[in-house]
Amino acid sequence: MWGEGRGRKTFVKLIPPGLIVAVLLVLIVSQLCYALLPYRRRAYLPILLMTAVGFGLGQLWDFLGLPSFRLGQANVLPALAFAVLLQPLARFVPRPDREPPEPKPSN
Repeated sequence: MWGEGRGRKTFVKLIPPGLIVAVLLVLIVSQLCYALLPYRRRAYLPILLMTAVGFGLGQLWDFLGLPSFRLGQANVLPALAFAVLLQPLARFVPRPDREPPEPKPSN
C-alpha cells in the first residue's frame, strides 16, 4: 500500500523528523509545566496551547537565523524559554463553559 514499489514514498517519509520531535517535546514540556509550575489549579488545554505557541515562536527564532540549540531539526532552547514565559498567559485562553446556560423564562 504505502511502501509498495520503488517510486512511491512511504507515509513516514512524508513527515519531517523535526515535526515529530517538536510534537513530542511540546507534550513533554506541557506536562512538566502543568505539574511543576507553582500556579493555582489550571486546565491542561490552555497550558498545552501556550506550550505549542512557545515552540512555534522558537521555530520562528530559528527561521530568522538567531542563535539556538537544536535537537535534530527542532529548535529547543528558545522554544523552551518561550513556552515557559507564556505559561502565565494560559489563564486568558477562552474555554467553553462547563455548564449549559440557564433557559430563559417564557412569558
